[in-house]
Amino acid sequence: MRIAVAGSQGLIGSAVVSALREAGHTVVRLVRREALSDDEFSWDPETFGVPEESLEGVDAVIGLGGVGVGNQRWTGRFKQELRDSRITPTEVLAEAVASAGVPVFLSASATGYYGNTGSHVATESDPAGEGFLAGLVTDWEHAATQNAGSGTRVVLLRTAPVLAKDGGLLSRLRPVFWFGLGGAIGSGDQYFSWISLPDEVRAILFLLDSPISGPVNLCSPGSLPFGEFVNAMGRAMHRPTILKVPGFAAKAVGGEMAEEMILFSQRVAPDVLTEHGFSFHHPDIDTALGYVHA
Repeated sequence: MRIAVAGSQGLIGSAVVSALREAGHTVVRLVRREALSDDEFSWDPETFGVPEESLEGVDAVIGLGGVGVGNQRWTGRFKQELRDSRITPTEVLAEAVASAGVPVFLSASATGYYGNTGSHVATESDPAGEGFLAGLVTDWEHAATQNAGSGTRVVLLRTAPVLAKDGGLLSRLRPVFWFGLGGAIGSGDQYFSWISLPDEVRAILFLLDSPISGPVNLCSPGSLPFGEFVNAMGRAMHRPTILKVPGFAAKAVGGEMAEEMILFSQRVAPDVLTEHGFSFHHPDIDTALGYVHA
């Protein structure tokens, strides 16, 4: 297959490009800068859009862009930046997919769609929750589904926090645990959903060749209370996890971002993937952290 990837330089995108090439696919990278090699095409959603020639003969487009939601405290300006980095680029990419007649469009999304699930296990059939992230993801997904064209199979990649050897969430947590400062935040009973980077990439390649369309939860079946995740991190890094940060202190430091990304309970299940026969290499947190810290 010939596959175009936008957001190919991020944590997930770079791993997806490598895996696609290893599987024998031809990859075209859509980059937001000057093209520097034969496999790159420059695009800009704010000005000239996606060049027509970049999607010639393309069998699928994978859109993985977006500023990281955990990069900083959610000021009004940063919340607008989060929207601007997702909504318009996805609209422009989807419109290009429709114009070029590309049959498959995999578009990034997030489990933040479900908001605070409490102890309820959220699946793809659940409605959107409440909060900034839920509203952002709803609009993000709408940008993909409403602009890609009726002849395109659209898959919405509702991705949980990704656990990787380098980068992502764990790159922020490791220094805290190394100094023995790891511990539960809030009650510790709030659920934490996650996926390992290898399983994220495997799931994306699986969805390329499947008949699946619509939302798909890219998360491990092993969601667990945040306090148990912290204890698993301590075991993997051989560090104590006796400290506890009250919820009000986390909100005082991180504001709305801490509330929605840490204190909200996100208990999400990958029903669509498992119902279609996908198997996880890292189905539980100890297996995933063993891979990460190997």
